[in-house]
Amino acid sequence: MAKQAVLFDLDDTLLWDDRSVKEAFEATCQAGAEASGVDPEELEASVRREARALYESYETFPFTKMIGINPFEGLWAHFAAGEQEEFRKLQSLAPSYRKAAWTQGLKALGVDDEELGAKLAEQFPAERRQRPIVYDETFKVLDQLRGKYKLLLLTNGSPDLQKEKLDGVPALIPYFDHIIISGEFGEGKPAASIFKHALEKLGIEPEHGIMVGDKLTTDILGANTIGMTSVWINRHGMTRTDEIVPTYEIHNLDELLQLLER
Repeated sequence: MAKQAVLFDLDDTLLWDDRSVKEAFEATCQAGAEASGVDPEELEASVRREARALYESYETFPFTKMIGINPFEGLWAHFAAGEQEEFRKLQSLAPSYRKAAWTQGLKALGVDDEELGAKLAEQFPAERRQRPIVYDETFKVLDQLRGKYKLLLLTNGSPDLQKEKLDGVPALIPYFDHIIISGEFGEGKPAASIFKHALEKLGIEPEHGIMVGDKLTTDILGANTIGMTSVWINRHGMTRTDEIVPTYEIHNLDELLQLLER
């Protein structure tokens, strides 16, 4: 496979974001359970439910969906960066959103305690920030690719939050020739525009690049749309339909090296 550049997604491709969020929820919900007597797993499910419903009710939801910012990122993001007006609205909304998600999550389980909700809303961001978790094979694979290929990081999200995630694992940053964040660009994956922008930065045609990511609906669809080779990293053995078909499917990043050597 003669390629000149490898484009990587960040969350749940190089960084194990799902685990970071899960552990932050577990720690915060354990504290909530000890203070209120509710079951910690039920509290997590309740807060996730309430957070998602609240998030989707705001006028900013179409923008966050387009940029690719999920409800649980909203539970710890500052939204202090980004030029669009919607980021200022998110910045203003964020504190009340966090508090409401936790307070309503408790209330749904019969605990009406606004003070505890506010306390947990502050604990969760702190817990998440303590957990910048990287997959075991991330650095090994990047070491193998560096110098052989141009490397570009293409991530959806709020500019300050994605940079904060990278700052939590500073050793990642020097591997990449370019880092593109949807919130800075103004449109998120799977939009063809952000993929074309990435290729322009690299100075290559679509057939000379390969996109690696965990989400069919963003990473794979976007790469397919512009005619670039797509590699779906399916670590959890998910079943897909034929609606979005990756060029290749792998189950860990080590398999990417074997693909590229073909």
